[in-house]
Amino acid sequence: MSAVVKSAAVRSLCSPASAAGIVRATFHMPMPDGLRVTFLGTGTSAGIPVITCSCDVCTSTDVRNRRLRASLLLEWAGSDGKVAKVLVDTATDLRQQALRAGIDRIDAVIYTHAHADHVLGLDELRIFNFVYRQPIPLYADGETLAALRGMFAYAFDPDAIAVPRLTPIEVGDCFDLLGVRVESIALPHGSGNVRAFRIGDFAYATDCNEIPADAAARLRGLDVLVIDALRHKPHRSHFTVEQALEQVATLQPRQAYLTHLSHELEHAAIQASLPDGVAVAHDELTLELPLPERFRCV
Repeated sequence: MSAVVKSAAVRSLCSPASAAGIVRATFHMPMPDGLRVTFLGTGTSAGIPVITCSCDVCTSTDVRNRRLRASLLLEWAGSDGKVAKVLVDTATDLRQQALRAGIDRIDAVIYTHAHADHVLGLDELRIFNFVYRQPIPLYADGETLAALRGMFAYAFDPDAIAVPRLTPIEVGDCFDLLGVRVESIALPHGSGNVRAFRIGDFAYATDCNEIPADAAARLRGLDVLVIDALRHKPHRSHFTVEQALEQVATLQPRQAYLTHLSHELEHAAIQASLPDGVAVAHDELTLELPLPERFRCV
């Protein structure tokens, strides 16, 4: 099954430039009809290629095996007629991701958790502040916001200059994000928690090793589920590929994508082993999904 899936529910786009690994800067993509999801990165904390590694995946010529740290760009048409652009996490590679995807504006960031590979790109947000001269709201649970304030104290200092200008917003299990309802779902990640996010019939569940029954109830009825699948060997804080497939079988989304992949997983080989309805995500993969009016807050 190809990683590019077309159905009534989901349309996947991958430009020839992306397939060839060419850096592109498309600052004026058409207004999305619903929810547009772009995978800015699909790799684990080390990224791929891994520094010092000469394995078959790290030296692969298949651009789908080149994975920046895990992150998404979400876009939808706002009530003001402008495209809302929201990051899920500020990954370590945010500068490279923004240049590659042609991101010219960030309206908000939502954070899954405060581990380094998901937050260390925060300083890159200041360029958007310089251009648009307004703070960027950061949506996260209390624990994540506290960690961000500790890690990036200078960015929250009102007297500092040439730093990101940010508006931290603590959120609970459901919140309004620029006119769209977002469900925030706590999942175990090792000894801590990570937040999965559901927008409409799309959900993103990275960096997790369990989906408890109460969380599973909120992750059913999906068109698309993106789920953590680190490798085959068990890990204390991530699903293996096999465990991720078990979760997909339980939750039964119409389509699932595996993300947060290590260099132990070669794209084509893993894709060939997956059942129908499951695909390996790759950097720059873009999905177009419906966003029914009942999920809009305005």
